[in-house]
Amino acid sequence: MNVGVYGLGRFGAFWAELLSRHFPVTAWSRNPDRPVPGGVERVSLSELFEADIVWLCPAISSMEEVLTEIAPLVRPGQTVADTCSVKIVPSQLMVAKLPAHARLLATHPMFGPDSAKGGLKGLPVVLHDLRDAGQELEFWSRTFAGMGLNVLAITPEEHDRAAAYTQGVTHFLGRVLDDMGLTGHPIATRGYQRLLDLVQQTCNDPFQLFLDMQNFNPHTADMRADLKASFERISARLDTPPTHR
Repeated sequence: MNVGVYGLGRFGAFWAELLSRHFPVTAWSRNPDRPVPGGVERVSLSELFEADIVWLCPAISSMEEVLTEIAPLVRPGQTVADTCSVKIVPSQLMVAKLPAHARLLATHPMFGPDSAKGGLKGLPVVLHDLRDAGQELEFWSRTFAGMGLNVLAITPEEHDRAAAYTQGVTHFLGRVLDDMGLTGHPIATRGYQRLLDLVQQTCNDPFQLFLDMQNFNPHTADMRADLKASFERISARLDTPPTHR
């Protein structure tokens, strides 16, 4: 199994290095100054599509442009898999933009360089056979399970509905807390330190990722509305004069 990785941003470089522990990996980046992880071979864009499977690791907002660019390069029977943090929109674009002879996997490794520092055991990865990729889904399910990951086969709709609250709210609160300028202090409790850890984990990622997760998931608007309503309900209770007995 020869593996190609399109994009060597923060996640793409992490993903290429991770896969290179198990497979020969080639990689391509629009930015020639992006460093290539050890064990990964930098190749041209056309050479990248000599691989059996190409994993797409671009920004969500650039997916349409990327898919238009690579469509002529996809070989019959080749598998293309995305790794986007939202699934409905990228999945629709892959089906629309890539040739019918391509096998398509919609995936989301729900971890990255920060959350995987302590190892992969139990971390979730979402897989979905988007088009004619049943065998590939089985292969990668076995592979990822063998790496210790928790493999979840769910649809793009199920993913985005759940991710709006499990991942979207996490990144939203991390950005809000970062905007508050919170810092450490000698009297900080463990709970407060966990909040600082949340800020570090979420804000190490590019701000574009945060924007894309919020703007391209059709369910995050509901999450933000629920969050705002809860904030207002709790604030209203604080504004109610206390009752003295």
